[in-house]
Amino acid sequence: MNEELVVMDGIDKSFPGVHALENCSFDLRAGEVHALVGENGAGKSTLMKVLAGVYSKDAGRILLRGKEVNLSNPRAAQQHGISMIHQELNLMPHLTVAQNIFIGREPRQGVRFLLNEKAINDQTRQLLETLHVDLDPRTKVASLTVAKQQMVEIAKALSFNSDVLIMDEPTAALTDAEIEELFRIIRHLRDRGVGIVYITHRLEELWRIADRVTVMRDGRYIDTVRIEDADINRIISMMVGRTIYEASPEIPENGSQEVVLEVRNLSRGRTLQNVSFQLKKGEIVGFAGLMGAGRTEVARAIFGADPIDSGEILVRGRKVTIKSPRDAVRHGIGYLSEDRKRYGLTLDMDVETNIVLAAFQRFLNRIGVVQQAKIRATAHRFVEMLAIKTPSLQQKVKNLSGGNQQKLVIAKWLTADTDILIFDEPTRGIDVGAKSEIYRLLNDLARQGKSIVMISSELPEILRMSHRIIVMCEGRITGELSSADATQEKIMQFATQRSAVVQ
Repeated sequence: MNEELVVMDGIDKSFPGVHALENCSFDLRAGEVHALVGENGAGKSTLMKVLAGVYSKDAGRILLRGKEVNLSNPRAAQQHGISMIHQELNLMPHLTVAQNIFIGREPRQGVRFLLNEKAINDQTRQLLETLHVDLDPRTKVASLTVAKQQMVEIAKALSFNSDVLIMDEPTAALTDAEIEELFRIIRHLRDRGVGIVYITHRLEELWRIADRVTVMRDGRYIDTVRIEDADINRIISMMVGRTIYEASPEIPENGSQEVVLEVRNLSRGRTLQNVSFQLKKGEIVGFAGLMGAGRTEVARAIFGADPIDSGEILVRGRKVTIKSPRDAVRHGIGYLSEDRKRYGLTLDMDVETNIVLAAFQRFLNRIGVVQQAKIRATAHRFVEMLAIKTPSLQQKVKNLSGGNQQKLVIAKWLTADTDILIFDEPTRGIDVGAKSEIYRLLNDLARQGKSIVMISSELPEILRMSHRIIVMCEGRITGELSSADATQEKIMQFATQRSAVVQ
C-alpha cells in the first residue's frame, strides 16, 4: 500500500450562521489521485482550504506522514509540502511566467534588491521541462490561455517541493484537448509519488483520472470508494441522499399553451452555448445545475445585464432586442438576482422607495413632481399583499430580515407590471419559515398568470416548485424533465454530463 501522506480526522468548521464542516474525514496516499465530489455547498472546497491553511479548523486533527501538524496559514501548509490550485487562478497577469512562479522567493544578485532574472528563468525552465510543458519563462501570463495558466500554477506548486497537490475544479474552463494535456501532467505527477486531491463536478472524469473517490454531502463525510468498485449511479445516490422535502409538490395546475418567452440559440463566449427553451403563461420552469453551469448567465443575458454574441429572444411571439435591463423591464421581464443586497435593493433607502424604484416614472405627475400619496398607497398595498413584516413604510431596508427583503424585491417587480419573472436562488440565506412564504408567493403569482424562471441549487426546492425542469452543464442545456418524471438522481445525471443526454 502507498505511504499515507495526509489524514484528516473529525474536522469541524463553522462560519457565522453556517456549520460548514461536521466531523469530516479524509486521507490521501502518495502516488494517487483522490477525487472529492458532492453537490454545491457539500463542503469540498472548505475541507481542502482547511488542509491548505486558508481556513483554520474549529475541531479535529490533521496528520502528515503520521505526525499531527498545525496548518495556521497557507505559508505553513506550503512549508509542509501542501499546495492548492484554486478554481480562480491566483496569478499576476502583468508578470512573466517565471516571476509568477517565484514571486517573493526570487534569486538575488549582488545587492539585495537586484533580481537575478537569468536564475529565475533557468529554474523555471527546468521546472517546466520536468512537466514536459513547452512554455517560455519570459512570457507574460496575460497572453496565456487558461490551460497554460493552470500549468504555471502547477509548476508554482512544485517549486515549493509539494508532495500534496489540491486541484479545485481544474477542468472547468478547459477544452477537451487541454483536459487531455492536464490529465497527462496529473498522471506524470502521480507516477512521481505526488498525492493529488481532485475536486470536480464532472463525474465522467472520475474513471479517467481518479484512484479513489470520497463523497461529501451537507458538510459531512459520506463514504470513500475505490474507482473500480464505483459506478455513476452509486456516486450520485451518495451525493443526493438527503431526505426530500416532506411536502409534496404544490405547484398550481397549468394548462396554458401560450408561450410568453422563447430563447433561441443564446450564446456568449464559452459561458453560454446555444441555449434554447420556452416559458409558458402561468408556468414555473426550474433551472438546475452545478456551480458554473451557466444558469445565472442565462438570466443575466435575457435581462440585458450581459451582452450576447448570438441568439434570439422572443416575447409573446415577437422578436425583441434587449441590450440593457431597462429594455427588459419595458418588455415585461423582471430579474431577482441571487445577490439581492447588491443588485436587488437599495439598502439605505426605505421600504416604500424600494417598492416603486423600478417604475419610478409612473409616480411623477406631468411636471415631474413626485406623487408621494400614490407611492405610499402602492407600497402599502404590496406590503399587505405579500405580508412584508416592517414597522413602517419608512423603515430602512437593511433592517429587514432576509425573507422580507426578498419579498420586497418581488414587490418591486410587481409594481413594474412585469409578467415574466426570473428568480435566481430565491430562498438563499433565508430561514425555513420564510422559504415557505416565498414558495406560496411564487405559486400565487403563477396562478395569476405570471410566468416564472426559478434558478435554484437546492434540488428538493426545484422538484417541489417546477412544472418543468431544465438542467444545465457548462453553458449548455443537457436535459429537460417534467415534474412527473424528475428525480434528484436524474437531475444530477444531466448536471454532470457535458453534452445533451437522451432521456
